[in-house]
Amino acid sequence: MRYRRWRPDRVRSNPFTSSFSKRISKFFSFALPLALAAAAAGCSTVPLKQAGTLSSYSNLGPPKGKLQKSRIYVDGTGLAPAKTVAIAPTTFAFSAATRIKSPDDRTMVSNALDRALCISLSDKYRIVAPGEPADLTIRSVVTDIVPTNKAMAGVSAVVTVGTGFVLPVGVPRLPAGLGGLAVEAEAVDGSGVQRAAMVWSRGANSLQNEPRVSDVGDAYGLASKFSSEFSRMLIARKEPKGLDLSLPSGQRMKSWLGGKPKYAACDTFGREPGLIGAVAGKYGAPPQWTEKKPKPAAIYQPKAQP
Repeated sequence: MRYRRWRPDRVRSNPFTSSFSKRISKFFSFALPLALAAAAAGCSTVPLKQAGTLSSYSNLGPPKGKLQKSRIYVDGTGLAPAKTVAIAPTTFAFSAATRIKSPDDRTMVSNALDRALCISLSDKYRIVAPGEPADLTIRSVVTDIVPTNKAMAGVSAVVTVGTGFVLPVGVPRLPAGLGGLAVEAEAVDGSGVQRAAMVWSRGANSLQNEPRVSDVGDAYGLASKFSSEFSRMLIARKEPKGLDLSLPSGQRMKSWLGGKPKYAACDTFGREPGLIGAVAGKYGAPPQWTEKKPKPAAIYQPKAQP
């Protein structure tokens, strides 16, 4: 029996498969660039806003940045001797508080901000509980908050996750209903002298912020962005510039995965949701579903005088 040599160029192609492939290719050539263009253009704009809570605004530099705006002051010489830090719980300015009805949502945002500060600053400083003697005390206030449109966030999550299953890449978040956050904070020494301050604002955008079905879905994620910038400034004792490309420390990784923080004072603000929170965020779940409740803060009692 004679066998014919198989030649791949003579295999008949499936007309349906060929047609489907062409349609997919055509879809990508038109839809993906449009989606990326829309996503790049889509971002929430949050202006810098002062709430009058800083001990001084006169030291602040001029506004800088576009996507992320800030005015900064840092006294590198004055920060040099500091070894201990206390983080006062973040509060909301009245105008910002009225935009978020749920007290639990406001608490969740402030805890996320303070927790991220606590974890980052633990790389250099010893963190003590509020009320204990400290070289530096950090006070932060949310001056403005743009609520996330939950309906649009839900649609975006469905579209992004759904296209991720049938296409090589997911379509970026829809550029509508995006939230934002504005914060002012300062670090004062034991004498009440301002050693660093920052007025900061940032809006969510379609490429960098995952949609989460919550009024504070974007503010919750942006809180850690602010904390990263403020802690970088205190650790370096100078204005942060460019992206932070340094590798996270072991204690940061452990804390970000939901483990025990380096200092017990950080437990005051709860622990990170870890991998469960990251997966939930990918599917648009509200941060309330995975956020861990903080432990009650220990009350500092000064020693009685003999």
